[in-house]
Amino acid sequence: MTRIRIILIIILTPIAAVAAVINGDTVHYSITRGDSLALISAKVGVETRVIAMANHIKPVQRLVPGQELLINTTKIVPKTLDNGIIIDVSGRMLYFFKNGMVELSFPVGLGMPEWRGNTRWHTPIGSFTITRKSRNPTWHVPKSIQEQMLLEGKPVLTEVPPGPGNPLGTHILYTSFPEIAIHETISPASVYRFWSHGCIRVRPENIKKLYDEIDVGASGESVYEPVKAALTDKGRVLLEVDPDVYGIIPNIMQEITDRLNALNVAAEVCWDDVKRVAQEHSGVAEDITLLPFCALNR
Repeated sequence: MTRIRIILIIILTPIAAVAAVINGDTVHYSITRGDSLALISAKVGVETRVIAMANHIKPVQRLVPGQELLINTTKIVPKTLDNGIIIDVSGRMLYFFKNGMVELSFPVGLGMPEWRGNTRWHTPIGSFTITRKSRNPTWHVPKSIQEQMLLEGKPVLTEVPPGPGNPLGTHILYTSFPEIAIHETISPASVYRFWSHGCIRVRPENIKKLYDEIDVGASGESVYEPVKAALTDKGRVLLEVDPDVYGIIPNIMQEITDRLNALNVAAEVCWDDVKRVAQEHSGVAEDITLLPFCALNR
């Protein structure tokens, strides 16, 4: 049996906001037959290189059933809602809030940075609503994807009926973003990757839970914040740096400095650790609280 224990933590988004929510924990993951680092990454929301580094294994190493991995899944939630969905685009996570609490959280697959120099398939940023829900949908292939099929020399499809080959899977939530939906994926390894044409891809077990919980008309927001900082209730300072895949942040170190200044904790952190977290951009929240000889104590 795979054992995953995932807890939640929390934080607010705006640079001027004080820490509010933190999500995750260090978990023990037991390898089962068929597991790979790519599939584990899609389940827990941590990059394969980060999992490999933490467990002193090679990213392409074959995994053995029963093998134990230690994985830090701690994340900083970029924004809170009373009810609805927050999509952390840079962090590749979806958070579903109910009565002000995180009811569900899981990794998602999002829009690719570019394709042949074209950036049209970024996952959009901003507010949205859930406009309708559907089981076993037909995929009406957007014109832009038909053009891609043509350029790649593939058969050009205009629609794909429900069934095993339908990339929308069995459950879909349509949003007010044009041609953007939250849906099941038939490519599990694409979750926690930037491989989609802008849609939000979800593993089957997660989309079914969200589908049952969410109502048509529910609100949501897609947020792009590669830098997130938090002050815990125990006075610890956490920093999460995600890859800036869409190239929106002009200076990551300046962004980090601004966030730490907004929390009034710039003098309370180990700047050697800050620089390391910025360089690694692991997508995992790490403790950067100042300690005596801080760089030697990590």
